[in-house]
Amino acid sequence: MKLLFDFFPILLFFIAYKLFDIYVATAVAIAATFLQIAISWFKSHTVATMQWVTLAVIILFGGLTLYLHDEQFIKWKPTVINWLFGAAFLFSHLFGEQTAIERMLASNLTLPKPVWQRLNLLWVCFFLLMGGINLYVMSHFDRDTWVNFKLFGMLGLTTVFIVLQSLYLSRYMTEPASKG
Repeated sequence: MKLLFDFFPILLFFIAYKLFDIYVATAVAIAATFLQIAISWFKSHTVATMQWVTLAVIILFGGLTLYLHDEQFIKWKPTVINWLFGAAFLFSHLFGEQTAIERMLASNLTLPKPVWQRLNLLWVCFFLLMGGINLYVMSHFDRDTWVNFKLFGMLGLTTVFIVLQSLYLSRYMTEPASKG
């Protein structure tokens, strides 16, 4: 459900684009990101740092798209977001007590330190690769293809990555002790 909640603004962007145009879709994405943060706040009285970063980037790049009437800015947003997250995960790997992925998942998983580090580096690679793929699609294909990729391609690649990550982590999972 968290993954779907995170893709909520992208879904609304896609719908608005199909019904109107890239500029209406950009405004909808900005509004949807504000709404996403409001929902997070009302549900848990906290907002994840990643959501704040996403809001800042959508305001900056979406705002430039609307103000300058240039769609290239909104097309750059997924690359910037992915590369910022990749850099943050790498920074946590190099300088933190815990990696970013460990801070996010340690309450649900117990893993050896080398596994946390490997998993974090996999996320770094994933974020950097996703940013690069977005650049390729936006540079080599038309706007309609990019919009479809933004929803279906990115969601699909993220889902595949999470499934592969889950398979990798399954060898470290232990069954709870049975009562009896």
